Amino acid sequence: MGRNAALPAGYERFRVSAGHTPDDTGCGLLHVDMDAFFAAVELRTRPELVDKPVIVAGAGPRSVVTSANYPAREYGVRAAMPVAVARRLCPHGVFLPPTHGLYGEVSKGVMAIFRELTPLVEPLSLDEAFLDVSGALRRLGETPAGIAALIRRRVRDEHGITCSVGVASVKFVAKLASGMAKPDGVVVVPAGQTLSFLHPLPISALWGVGKKTEENLRRLGLATIADIAAAPLARLRKAVGNAAAEHLHALAHGRDERGVVVDSPEKSLGAEHTFDTDQRDPRVLERELLRLSERVAESLRRRGLRGRTVTIKVRFADFRTITRARTLPAGTDVARVIHSTAVALLAEAVAGADVRLLGVRVEGLTGEAEPEQLTFDQPAPRWRDAELAADVARSKFGSAAVRPASLLVPDPDPPRGEP
Repeated sequence: MGRNAALPAGYERFRVSAGHTPDDTGCGLLHVDMDAFFAAVELRTRPELVDKPVIVAGAGPRSVVTSANYPAREYGVRAAMPVAVARRLCPHGVFLPPTHGLYGEVSKGVMAIFRELTPLVEPLSLDEAFLDVSGALRRLGETPAGIAALIRRRVRDEHGITCSVGVASVKFVAKLASGMAKPDGVVVVPAGQTLSFLHPLPISALWGVGKKTEENLRRLGLATIADIAAAPLARLRKAVGNAAAEHLHALAHGRDERGVVVDSPEKSLGAEHTFDTDQRDPRVLERELLRLSERVAESLRRRGLRGRTVTIKVRFADFRTITRARTLPAGTDVARVIHSTAVALLAEAVAGADVRLLGVRVEGLTGEAEPEQLTFDQPAPRWRDAELAADVARSKFGSAAVRPASLLVPDPDPPRGEP
């Protein structure tokens, strides 16, 4: 875990470290923030620059800094700063041009990881999101801090970048915690210690306190969140107005009623796996597609959905990434159908290349009650009935209770965290 210069003195007790995890009971809200996102994405293929100050920015005379890695930030370089200022602060920095389209692709993959774990995801930008994992704890057999660790591991393994996670019982505290966890860390604020976490912090840490509001509050002698909590509401109203006063007073007491707002209905479901070592053996790749297809189909059935378009994602050893898709005559939630389609797409897309990551996604989702198209050449076996029976067995006896025989073959690259 990276050393965190943003963590205030006395706040080490909130950091998750080897042998120490603060009590995360009731802390179902996570804020996940990528570390120096644009710079980190560029550095995946430029490892020789990792320890150098790297600044992502356009080349024009009016360009501003898009992102700066942590060595560059030590010189005072920040996002949105004019490039001319950044060059004065860090004359030996390495300036890289932004790669159009790349960041959105990586962001989509990261958000897909989040949505595999919980449907309650609220993206705030390309590189950060709120997650409500309260309803996923039992299904995943994890604690909130355990899910935070899983997210960090998968983002690192599957996308070659790092993220920081704040875990708390309310949204704005989770966001504060993720900022303190940077870079590459986790901070958990136990529900019962929310006020002891908040109150020593400066008033600028509260959502809604900009420069002008801060000046008005400081004129009243209010410097910390504890001061806001102790101030009479009438006094705050005179300084910042009725609505802002009530908002800040509630936050200062650790109250934030806002839940995670899902921006749109699910349009697709998918799963990905990054191999520990690059793979080119077709048997290994097809077996991994089967495991991913099983996961996706089970997720579809659990949500009562079917999808018509099967998409595979292939990331090669050099991080080049391609997708291939095929639309079926009718929607499906059957792993066998998804897998056979994915294998056909893989055969068309990959010929003897080293593969770093494989993904399977089903799109064009509709409700399970949608009419099913019948065909004269429909195979006799009722694969869906068999998979539904397997779902029941797995729900009672665990994920390893029923598996396709080919997944019992020893795997040269076994998935982490699964029996």
